[in-house]
Amino acid sequence: MGLPATRKRQLGGVVLAVAGALTVAYVTAFAGSHPLAKKIGAWPAVFGVAGAVALASWAVADRHA
Repeated sequence: MGLPATRKRQLGGVVLAVAGALTVAYVTAFAGSHPLAKKIGAWPAVFGVAGAVALASWAVADRHA
């Protein structure tokens, strides 16, 4: 069974892969913000990694061709 709207099982795999990639980006950013905070401060690190993940999310999931 695939996505009911398309009847294409492969599209479900693509959606799962994109969601997995974004999850990895979120976890990596969270982990990376802690050592970065020691160098540049807590709030700049939070804003920096949040911006990077937002940009990655936009590029992967929200951008329209």
